[in-house]
Amino acid sequence: MFDTLTERLTQSLRNVTGSGQLTEDNIKDTLREVRMALLEADVALPVTREFIAKVKEEALGQQVMTQLSPGQAFVKIVYDELTKMMGEANETLDLNAKPPVVILLAGLQGAGKTTTAAKLARFLKERQKKKVMTVSADVYRPAAIKQLETVSNEVGAGFIPSEASEKPIDIVNRAIEQAKIQFADVLIVDTAGRLHVDEDMMDEIKELHAAVKPTETLFVVDAMTGQDAANTAKAFNDALALTGVILTKTDGDARGGAALSVRAITGKPIKFLGMGEKLDALEPFHPDRVAQRILGMGDVLSLVEEVERKIDKEKAEKMAKKLQKGGTFNFEDMLMQVEQMGKTGGMMRFLDKLPGMRNAGIQDAIAQANPEKQVKRMEAIIQSMTVKERRNPDLINASRKKRIALGCGMDVAEINKLMKQQAQMAKMMKKFANPAGMSKMLKSFGNMQKQFGGGGGGMGPLFGGSDAKK
Repeated sequence: MFDTLTERLTQSLRNVTGSGQLTEDNIKDTLREVRMALLEADVALPVTREFIAKVKEEALGQQVMTQLSPGQAFVKIVYDELTKMMGEANETLDLNAKPPVVILLAGLQGAGKTTTAAKLARFLKERQKKKVMTVSADVYRPAAIKQLETVSNEVGAGFIPSEASEKPIDIVNRAIEQAKIQFADVLIVDTAGRLHVDEDMMDEIKELHAAVKPTETLFVVDAMTGQDAANTAKAFNDALALTGVILTKTDGDARGGAALSVRAITGKPIKFLGMGEKLDALEPFHPDRVAQRILGMGDVLSLVEEVERKIDKEKAEKMAKKLQKGGTFNFEDMLMQVEQMGKTGGMMRFLDKLPGMRNAGIQDAIAQANPEKQVKRMEAIIQSMTVKERRNPDLINASRKKRIALGCGMDVAEINKLMKQQAQMAKMMKKFANPAGMSKMLKSFGNMQKQFGGGGGGMGPLFGGSDAKK
């Protein structure tokens, strides 16, 4: 979502990182570039003006810390103001009310409310250990109720049936009673999509809101709508008193204007980001981490949390112990690594959260190589091997290669290629187990990054590029 904005901002901020001091003259051009970058990202004009004014005020009156160069100090000011603009810290859902806690989802048609309801149910079930139930109060859209039932079943949430002939208020009141009987912690209510200019529909959700008195009223909005998302959110907030916003479809070509404008215009926090179509693709919104990503610093903290959550620790520890004892890295280990990488969202999502990768050229190179497709091919080849072959790659002779090739529908050349990769990985894993070998690997990685154009400056402007103090 922030790719274009990141590119423009890091480019413009690089102009000031070598400055000896911050003056109105040397930051004027940079501020103009920053303003253009924000407007191109579809950030609302009043928000952009206020942001630029605050950055300018802070920069000119700034007492530069001794450990930072003036250029780095300026970048830090931009980072701080970006964080403030988006809300400073992550605001969680209020789940302390008397159960069932009612969460009402409202928004325009096609914003992704039904899918978001299932994503939210999964999030609360897996991470908060809550018993979650869902109900559809959308009596207008054909198959809306059936859709919610399907996605609720997929995530293991309880579903309360409803009929298109019922009134939304009656549906939700009955659902609350059922949720109480079944000792549910949370009830998520999916409502019909409506335009804020449609008075009849807005009156309906106002009545529903007044009757149900939900603990959380979340506005679900498509990030692709840019600054208009913020204006629509404001109109809904005037009618419903929202408690937060969920931005959907942030993995697409959205320019980031919605994320940067919503808080400033509505005063309501963004609580979640929908990161894709899969039902696990929902992330809590951390303004500080998003600001880091915008400025090319990556989001290592979110990456670590994701890895800790999704990686099978037992399997990882087992393999680590095996390698430390001098065991070899075989195809079974390789298959496990591939599966674990898939759980973290694939190579591109992984790289997206690493500092400097967005501008390093390495990301483009990997994208062209289509790693996800390659991973599926690897899985197919390994799955066509016997257990004995996976554990002992040396057993795989010419006739076995032919059988494996027939089993996965590929050429023998593909089998040879994978076997070569496995041998290289086995060699690498031995180095991992050896501290001396590990330091050599890190050095070679540093050289590779320079080769792709990363270098010191590729780690994001806050790191100071070539003028960073050591």
